Amino acid sequence: MILKKIKNSIDTVLKWIVIIIMAGMTINVLWQVFSRFILETPSSFTEELARYMLVWLGILGASYVAGQKMHLAIDLLSTKLEGKSKSILEIAIQLFVFVFAFFVMFIGGIRLITITFTLNQISAALQIQLGYIYLVVPLSGLLMMYYSFYFVYEEVKKIKLISSTNIQA
Repeated sequence: MILKKIKNSIDTVLKWIVIIIMAGMTINVLWQVFSRFILETPSSFTEELARYMLVWLGILGASYVAGQKMHLAIDLLSTKLEGKSKSILEIAIQLFVFVFAFFVMFIGGIRLITITFTLNQISAALQIQLGYIYLVVPLSGLLMMYYSFYFVYEEVKKIKLISSTNIQA
């Protein structure tokens, strides 16, 4: 029950963060177009800001979609299975997602941030350290890992329920 409340809270916060980033990105691009074509003095930072907002939008959006189980998937096998077999397949899929999120996004993202801060890489127009931009990668990895853990937990509960139903029958 508490895992579901945590998941629902994460879903709500993540959804609103993605909405706010999208709205901010829209306003940012509209300002860029206005300043370039109407004022004839284009803003120096808006293109870079739009790029970084798009990175955050895409990666956090991928986490949100993973949490809704709406990510790109080939469901040829899972549609043919049911019961315990389907739950076992779902657990295997979620374990692969967890391993990917841990090694590639979380560990790889931390390495990327560490290298970026060590080299003191700074964005050209915004003059902020790129490590802050790349912070979204391990953050998103953590979110995907939580969602995977949650879905595995739910499938294990289903398997236990199926097993107890079969024993009683």
